[in-house]
Amino acid sequence: MQREREGNTVRIEVHVHGEVALRAGVTAAQVEAALRPLLEYIDEDNLADVRSVYEDEPGILYEAREHLLSICWSGDVGRKFGEKVQAALAELAPYTERASGVSLSFYHDDGQDEFSMLFVGPTPESIHEAERLYLVEEMSRLLGRHFTEAEIGEVVSLVNQLFTRSRGGSGTTSTTTSAHLSASARKRLH
Repeated sequence: MQREREGNTVRIEVHVHGEVALRAGVTAAQVEAALRPLLEYIDEDNLADVRSVYEDEPGILYEAREHLLSICWSGDVGRKFGEKVQAALAELAPYTERASGVSLSFYHDDGQDEFSMLFVGPTPESIHEAERLYLVEEMSRLLGRHFTEAEIGEVVSLVNQLFTRSRGGSGTTSTTTSAHLSASARKRLH
């Protein structure tokens, strides 16, 4: 995808992907109001108008029957996009049933792709657990190419200990903001 220069701003291609479980009874109007920072940034008035630059991606869909917000959207964005997604997810947090992850993949022209995983949920504890599960799954997948299940189990045990220690028994974490949102970033090649 070709980038356009807007003044001194270079547009970056991004892909956002995830499913956020919502509480029963949450309305489309509540979801749209929560996502307002993101909708304004991408210059859309409502969820029905959100379209990905790729036809095979559905965009951002509120699925009332399934109590689910499905996100599979790509577009050209500026540097502040991640902040807008974080703000939107922070507003969405009170409507969530359980913690969920939303991935952001940034594709820079210089080949230095970036990957961020944002977590949103009803409580800091639920987010902490979602982060732990995500890390364990990713590490197990990567280590599975080289090590036995018993060896992977040793690493998983250590990760679990670190997560228990970081929680400090108080039920809150330093990586979770008061809006019940946290982000972890790493490089990722596609």
